[in-house]
Amino acid sequence: MTKLGLYLAKKTVNKAEVSRRTGISTSRLSELTLNETTKLRADELYLIALAIDVNPHELLDYVCSDLKLEK
Repeated sequence: MTKLGLYLAKKTVNKAEVSRRTGISTSRLSELTLNETTKLRADELYLIALAIDVNPHELLDYVCSDLKLEK
C-alpha cells in the first residue's frame, strides 16, 4: 500500500465518494493507493485533499515525508 493509501485508510475514506467528488476514476484511485510505482500528480493530490476536507499541505507532508534533498 502507498502512503496515500495508508493516509486514506487511517481516515476511513470511501474511495467511491472521493471519485465522485473529484472526477478521478475509482481505478485510478486504486492505482494511487496500492501501486508504489504510480505517480501521484499535484492536481490529484489537491482534489483528494479537498474531497476529504483536509488541508492539501497536510496531505502533501504525509505523502512526501520520506523525500529529502541531497547534500
